[in-house]
Amino acid sequence: MLLLTNAYLMNPATKQEGICDILIDEDRIVRIAPNLKEAVREEDNVEILDAAGLVAAPGLVDVHSHFRDPGFTHKEDILSGAKAAARGGYTTVVLMANTKPAVDNAETLTYVLQKGKETGIHVETCATVTVGMKGQTLVDMESLLQKGAVGFTDDGVPILDEELVRRAMENAESLGVPISFHEENPAFIDNNGVHAGKAAAHFGIGGSKREAEIDLVKRDLEIALQTGACIDIQHISTKEAVELVRQAKKRGDNIHAEATPHHFTLTEEACIQYGTLAKMNPPLREEADRQAVIEGLKDGTIDLIATDHAPHSKEEKEKPITEAPSGIIGLETALSLGITELVEKNEMTLMSLLEKMTVNPARMYHLDAGYLAEDGPADLVLFDRNATWKVGEYASKSANSPFTGWELKGKVKYTICAGKIVYRA
Repeated sequence: MLLLTNAYLMNPATKQEGICDILIDEDRIVRIAPNLKEAVREEDNVEILDAAGLVAAPGLVDVHSHFRDPGFTHKEDILSGAKAAARGGYTTVVLMANTKPAVDNAETLTYVLQKGKETGIHVETCATVTVGMKGQTLVDMESLLQKGAVGFTDDGVPILDEELVRRAMENAESLGVPISFHEENPAFIDNNGVHAGKAAAHFGIGGSKREAEIDLVKRDLEIALQTGACIDIQHISTKEAVELVRQAKKRGDNIHAEATPHHFTLTEEACIQYGTLAKMNPPLREEADRQAVIEGLKDGTIDLIATDHAPHSKEEKEKPITEAPSGIIGLETALSLGITELVEKNEMTLMSLLEKMTVNPARMYHLDAGYLAEDGPADLVLFDRNATWKVGEYASKSANSPFTGWELKGKVKYTICAGKIVYRA
């Protein structure tokens, strides 16, 4: 048994907060109450962890991670990705399916899930929407769902065939699973990963226009409202897309959208400053877009914070801006960026931040996660919201982050998954 004493509990599912003790037996929470130390008997063999000064929240849930396994394990693998997740306070991750081979078949799906069980955290995965992510033929969604997929996405590649998108949404709706969309129409992109504005001009390239996102977001929201499908607009980056989601949410209950920490923290100026370390899809855009993303988080238009953890090797990121791959790692800095950029700057309360990183993503994927309750899962993060730390060493295999060297507020001290301490600072 494990007893956490003097913790400041924050439970976004119920909005409950306050100092209490939490008693864990195996993989479940047994009691949440004050002064449990007095009720514990010596023969119960209880490990006591004094959590005074620490916030105890549900283990974080990320609905958008790339662990690159199978196929690209020089960047990351499921074991190293899980270590990075645990270090960042995550107890559940939902992996994207753009591996090699892609997760469009039972064999690859089973491989990912089985390897995930060796990690100490909960590793879930999406399957692709289309075979080989080629945007031509739908996968057998029902079969892959039965084999353990928790949702579907061709993340990394937009699906351009409108009728195919409609059929995919109809299938997802009938199966009761979420379907997530990467919204970048290549017709509006000359060089991806860089905003077609000041940043593109700096590098002397065409860049990615905001219309690339707006065009597909508009299309997919309308189809979602017509079909009733539960959809997630992934890594939203433009003010126009935020407003489209805001209006769509007034018409339907199954519309979700995610923001990444890099999109609520940085603008295209970072791409000029950090080069390929700030190259990503969709790209960092203008200050008005960043502010719109924050406003969307504040009013609930954007109900998920997702990392889009995208590891790449040093050699790949050292290539010229037009050749280097897009993406940055994010699992180890997400909570701290949320505290530093949103909570400390009075944009959001800590409870609201945690809601978008725990219970909201868990509910969208129908996961038994993201909340604290007696007889609930013993998945928790303990962090010092006031501690500062310097971003440097990573548990990830990769280090492609513009945040290296930054001083951030909020430090994860312990991550507990299924009742076991899987990370200790």
